[in-house]
Amino acid sequence: MKMRPGTQTGFLLCGKEWTEGEALEVRSPWDQGLVGRVTMATRADARQAVHHAVASLRRARALPRWKRREILEDVAAALIEQKERFAQLIVAEAGKPVRMARSEVDRAVLTFKTAAEEAARLGGESLPLDLTEGNEGRWGLVQRFPVGPVLAITPFNFPLNLVAHKLAPAMAAGCPVILKPAPETPFTALALGEVILKAGWPEEALAVLPLSDADTAWLAEKEDRIKLVSFTGSAKVGWELKAHSGRKRVLLELGGNAALIVHGDWPDLDEAAVRTAHAAFGYAGQSCVSVQRVFVERCVFQTFLWKVVEETAKLPAGNPSDEATEIGPLIRLADAERVESWIKEAVAGGAKLVAGGERHGSVVTPTILTATKPGMKLRDEEGLGPVVAIEPYDDFEQALADANHSKYGLQAGLLTRDAGRILTAYRELEVGALIVGDTPSWRTESMPFGGVKDSGLGREGIRSAIEEMTEPRMLVMAGL
Repeated sequence: MKMRPGTQTGFLLCGKEWTEGEALEVRSPWDQGLVGRVTMATRADARQAVHHAVASLRRARALPRWKRREILEDVAAALIEQKERFAQLIVAEAGKPVRMARSEVDRAVLTFKTAAEEAARLGGESLPLDLTEGNEGRWGLVQRFPVGPVLAITPFNFPLNLVAHKLAPAMAAGCPVILKPAPETPFTALALGEVILKAGWPEEALAVLPLSDADTAWLAEKEDRIKLVSFTGSAKVGWELKAHSGRKRVLLELGGNAALIVHGDWPDLDEAAVRTAHAAFGYAGQSCVSVQRVFVERCVFQTFLWKVVEETAKLPAGNPSDEATEIGPLIRLADAERVESWIKEAVAGGAKLVAGGERHGSVVTPTILTATKPGMKLRDEEGLGPVVAIEPYDDFEQALADANHSKYGLQAGLLTRDAGRILTAYRELEVGALIVGDTPSWRTESMPFGGVKDSGLGREGIRSAIEEMTEPRMLVMAGL
């Protein structure tokens, strides 16, 4: 795919680029300039993609482990070679600051390398079955087999690495994949699809289809030849897909409202403030694990609050193509307007605006509030914007309760050196992961990633995703 601004790019099906059909315009979140046009796939295209995925299953699962590993390693090598190309695509269509875009490419490289390692380790176990009289000579073997065609639906905010987290484990498991990228960021996914096919993955076992919401829902809900739906996006859409997907397996990585607890015994508040500012405002807070709520022990509350204010002032906002930029635009003007309205609602309800709160087009200045309370949208809902609420607490147990006061439960962070408090938080916090010694925004590619409550169902992370995309099958041997 040789994308140039204003040109039309086709979707990928059976190893070919299809350019005939209705085109979707993709525009820069920064200046609304035309990034390019992508051909929309139709329901008929989706049906054909499923047909080819089913037909390719035998070939994909028959690929020996060394070959799967080789393909995944070649994809990683191609991403290293084309790092700047992919980074610029991410900047153009996602509005992600360029240094963060390069970091995302690095993370995607690690995702594919990790999948290559897991493809080589994917195995089973031997079981003794001669445990009762009359069963002499019996033994069992358990191996994992691919579940079948996977429908992967990805969001805008990590248009390369979250796509990689769908495709790489599916390839390691031997599953054909139909990928539906976010309408805001299709070009990065299409470019990755071409890299994967060039590396040797079977052409019929991968389709990258920009689809309408209605056709995506039809594919997830009505097409029974799809065996697993892996969705990353909003809680509302995810749970609706789950409710209508019948007998399909459904993996949901949904929203978050990440909380960080800072206890008074933490020795380095300066570094904590730096990490908090970056975790709250980097990429304009458009991550499901961006810090949105901070609870600070009252004895250090004022000190910590103003350190965060000081560090936030150092974060440059503006054009995502500039090397210095930390905070770019929100993905859509409507999202910037929503964040602005939530800030105004909170202030009208008694919250104190400590810093920021201004909107310039799609850019919202990093916003720090205090004196917020449950019931305010920016306290209860997933913000996906550069806004953080910082509140004092007197009792550690109450801080845990405040952190749990959310319909989301993805990740939480805890800064304390007290082992008892760490174990209490680990036991009590209703989250998929507790990050001790850092913010809840920390993640690496190999860890099981996912949440509880409205934050999702199942786990991503390469090994966890491979397990979700495979099923154990038992072989019982008797009399041999």
